[in-house]
Amino acid sequence: MTLESLLLSHDAEVVRVLRPTLEKLSIEVEICQEAKQASEILISEKFDAIIVDCDDLKGGLEVLECLRATPSNRNSVTFAILNGKKTTTQQAFSMGVNFVLQKPISTLNASRCFHAALGFMERERRRYYRQPVKMPVRIILGDKEIKATSTNISEGGMALMSHQALPRGATPGLQFTLPETQLALDVETEVAWADIKGHVGLRFLNLPQSSRELLEKWLSQQVEPISVSGQKPAGAGF
Repeated sequence: MTLESLLLSHDAEVVRVLRPTLEKLSIEVEICQEAKQASEILISEKFDAIIVDCDDLKGGLEVLECLRATPSNRNSVTFAILNGKKTTTQQAFSMGVNFVLQKPISTLNASRCFHAALGFMERERRRYYRQPVKMPVRIILGDKEIKATSTNISEGGMALMSHQALPRGATPGLQFTLPETQLALDVETEVAWADIKGHVGLRFLNLPQSSRELLEKWLSQQVEPISVSGQKPAGAGF
């Protein structure tokens, strides 16, 4: 599985140390040198890791402060690079930062930090990952049963095609069996979005722990072949 990161820094030494360290861990790196540009990128693109040079780049701290408000990256693993003069480690953690790197950054310290974070990044990738899957599903809305076909599924919800309109905000039940398994799930959902063509996004609500574990295990099994081939996950889902 190829992970993706955004590094916000114009410090050549930071880039020199971090780029090869990340690439050795199969983490692709996009370099951005301006806070405004980074903010725009984070609105439209999803990253598994976001690394921000807080103290030595104008606007870097503001990027971190606003990060949790961006829909695509609010759960991304974040790293703050500090120079020991401005932002304290405690302040960085209070903003929701997951890991802190202090300048000057050595290859050894960077490697240890990103190794420690790798499991969190892979877990977030699996949570965000949408597995394309076409299977019959039943939607229970009040006293009506609606037949539909899924298009993709993630740990958080499902996208599907329905010939009957579903109002946004409705909370239908959803019944389906994962392909090539006997894993029948009956879950509560909320209509997150719907368009006039019949595409619907359902968000899972109050998913029982047993059902969550079954779904996570199934999704992990689907991700593994992609990890070997190097393909990227599918795009938008629910």
